[in-house]
Amino acid sequence: MSGPAPPSPTALLAAHDFFRGLPATFLAAAGGAASERAFRAGEFLLREGRPADQCFAILDGKVALEVFSADRRLTVQTVGRGELLGWSWLVSPHRWTLDAIAVKPTRALAIDVAALWSRFTAAPTEGYEFLLRLVPVLAGRIQAMEMQLFEAHDGV
Repeated sequence: MSGPAPPSPTALLAAHDFFRGLPATFLAAAGGAASERAFRAGEFLLREGRPADQCFAILDGKVALEVFSADRRLTVQTVGRGELLGWSWLVSPHRWTLDAIAVKPTRALAIDVAALWSRFTAAPTEGYEFLLRLVPVLAGRIQAMEMQLFEAHDGV
């Protein structure tokens, strides 16, 4: 006897803090372009300089966002359950600007951003709503990075 089927990517997105309440048509498009991924502690989700062709809806776990400068790595922020990771796909040259490494086992939905761009084109109102949710995330990441860089500079 088999157990219940695991939730679909669309259902996982619908329950995710960042995506909750977005239109069902948007969730279906994003969910159709998403695959569930598991990362072990120490495994990279993304690497600086590589093509930014997906974003991650974190389902469980913890991920450190790191920059590398001179001879040291600096964690500028950590993200976890209910958060969205990755926005470099929004701006040219569409390459990651930092590393993201799982600091404990992490599950995430990897979403192909080409599908998001297609949905933004097909339904601009949905794209606008998505971007309105994303802007505060970006602002928070920039502020966190500024604080970490100031603290690191003071410690030098």
